Amino acid sequence: MDFWGDEQFSFFESILFSALGQSVEVIEMQFISGGNINTSAQVFSSEGVFFVKWNQLEPATDGQPDLFAAEVQGLELLRQTDTLHIPNVIGYGRQLDKSYLILDYVDPGTADKAYWETLGQSLAALHSHTQPTFGLNFENYIGTLAQTNTPTANGYDFFFEHRLLPQAGLALYKGLLTKPTYDALFRLRERLPDLLPNERPALLHGDLWSGNVLVNEEGQPALIDPAVYYGFREAELAFTKLFAGFDDRFYDAYHETFPLQDGFSERIAIYNLYPLLVHVNLFGSGYVSGVERVLKQF
Repeated sequence: MDFWGDEQFSFFESILFSALGQSVEVIEMQFISGGNINTSAQVFSSEGVFFVKWNQLEPATDGQPDLFAAEVQGLELLRQTDTLHIPNVIGYGRQLDKSYLILDYVDPGTADKAYWETLGQSLAALHSHTQPTFGLNFENYIGTLAQTNTPTANGYDFFFEHRLLPQAGLALYKGLLTKPTYDALFRLRERLPDLLPNERPALLHGDLWSGNVLVNEEGQPALIDPAVYYGFREAELAFTKLFAGFDDRFYDAYHETFPLQDGFSERIAIYNLYPLLVHVNLFGSGYVSGVERVLKQF
């Protein structure tokens, strides 16, 4: 919460004017908790209710896209699949040294009886979208960390070179990871073709944990805050198991719709090296022991 009162309302009215092309009166706003990077609010206005988030990060450099510009591309890519509820983008940009994103507000509802089955089936439908290569035609972010998506023919190469290695290298540079642990990652690379199934690239949300899944007014799942790319679909499902929050009915429905190969539970820890390394770089050394346990195991 970095500014107050009249300045806050003026900011909202200004960015809504830019997005809608007409004067907007902001009537009320309520801060929304839960983000570690951005400040978020529900904004009530003469033109409706919106979700607005903003930050004061420096503009992107070195060819990396703006944080919210990349998020918008990801939201649009997910929406085009017509598989899950994705909030509409109203506008985004930079004003008063703040980057901002405006979305339709997702009115929270109560999950219907088939909520978890719907989420499992819909995610399976999302993962059925494929392309010839792993990666993506634009770069984006996982949290505030750059996520490189260089199109790569081999999924094992993509997972190692564009997911594990950049995060491990950053953690080593920051002094959070030891050199022996970093070196162990390369020994794991040699084993990946024997440990992970060689499946076609699947379109992934990329940051699928319970905090990024909402229940909309109709009681159906809605997804926010994507870090999209085409990758191993098992990596997405593994991430849902890193933190509690997904019901067994979700996994059963997914498997019935798009069956997983045998032994998935034994591969979860390998896929979750990526989010663990991300958490090391975002939140510190408390996650290093998890990385070390996985590397010792495999």
